[in-house]
Parts: sequence; C-alpha cells; structure tokens
Amino acid sequence: MSDVPTPDAARPALRLQNLSKSFGRPAVDSLDLTIRAGEFYALLGPNGAGKTTTLRMVAGLLPPDSGSISIFGVDALREPIAAKRVTAWLPDEPMLYDKLTPLEYLEFVAGLWGVPPQVAEPRADELLATLGLAENAHARCEGFSRGMKQKVALAGALIHDPKLLMLDEPLTGLDAQAARLVKDLLRERTRRGCAVILTTHILEVAERLADRIGIIQHGRLVAEGELADLQRQAGDGSATLEEVFLRLTGAPAERAA
Repeated sequence: MSDVPTPDAARPALRLQNLSKSFGRPAVDSLDLTIRAGEFYALLGPNGAGKTTTLRMVAGLLPPDSGSISIFGVDALREPIAAKRVTAWLPDEPMLYDKLTPLEYLEFVAGLWGVPPQVAEPRADELLATLGLAENAHARCEGFSRGMKQKVALAGALIHDPKLLMLDEPLTGLDAQAARLVKDLLRERTRRGCAVILTTHILEVAERLADRIGIIQHGRLVAEGELADLQRQAGDGSATLEEVFLRLTGAPAERAA
C-alpha cells in the first residue's frame, strides 16, 4: 500500500489547472485558480457561472472532465482521502440529522473524521459557544430555524480543523448578529492559516472580508485581484464592487452574485 501523502503547508492551499466540467455545455471551462494558505477568497459570478460546480469538484463530490486539483500539494484526484482530510465543504442548504442535538451531530461528524473524543468534545463546546448555540446544544435540530441549522452545519464543517474551507452562500438565513459571528469566526480561521473560499450574493460582504476576489463567468475566470485591481480592470478607480461586477459581467443587478 502506498503511503498517504502529507499536505504541505508551504504549498498553495488550492491550485486548479485547466479544470473543466460540462453538462451538455461547459459549466467550468479550463479554469486556472490559485489560493494561498491563510487567504480569504471570494468567488463571485452570475447565476450559472460555474461557482458551485467548481467547489463541488474541489470537495470531491463531482468528478471533473479534465484538469487537475491540488490541495496543499496533494493531488486531490489521485489521493482523494488525503485531500479531504484537510478540506471542508459547506453547501448553501444545511444537511443535518434532525433527530440529533448539535452536540450529538458534532460527535458523529468528529467520529467520521477520526477526531479523538478528548479533542472533539472541547472543540465542539468552543464552536457552539462561538456561534451562539451553547444554550441549544442539547435541543433536537428539527426545531431549529434555517439560520440555526446553518450555524450547526458550519460547526460540523470545522470540527476536524480543516485547512481549506469552502462555503457556498454561508450567510443565507442568518440574521445580522449571527452573520457577524460567522464572519468573525471565518476571519479568525484565516489568521490561523486556514484558506477560506466563499461564494455570496452579498457583494458588500466580499468587499469587506475578502483578501482577493475572483469573478467567474461561463466557467472562466474573467477578473481577479484585490478591489483596486478589479477597479482598474473595470476602468473606474472609484467603483464599488457591485459596479465593477456589473461592468465586467454585464449581469443585471438583481442577479449579481
């Protein structure tokens, strides 16, 4: 049996090269993307641009037609288990077992990842406290609001301390206070070296939080960089991210995300 490769923290958190996927027509088209460890990266694009398809391929939930995926130097297509050990994926629809309590759910997920109970238990308590769920730790998830379920799912994504965290619309269903807790938690993760990739319909969030922003359209990266870089590419140094987005994609305002 070959040795399981060890992720290299000195390598890019994520590197995509010529990544492609079609469903009758190209959804992701020869996409090249590199994200550094400790970076907060926002991936934006019009509806159907290929954002979720890209993240699902990185998470190992969807096989690419061609191209390569490297996570901290590990070939995710050849060594999917090693890649998944340092990766977490949170879809826009939280997937929980409604009959479990948050603590039971986190215990279950930690067990799947092989996190020892003596590590998982204090980590679960800390995550629930940070996300404002400590008072609900022993209540069944079936009675939770969408926002509460979203926070439990986020805790589940973090229980094995991933180094690459991918979130598809993580603020959906959260009130202002909960959204602030989640944003603070994500920023803390990047300070500890975790790379965070975020898709969001709320462009102001990307503008405030992201170190770099990528704009994808028709499965291709059409612009990338800090806001100032995107402003230069859009030809307006004072434009907001929303204005930049609309100029670069031609998307109507109500579909900007």
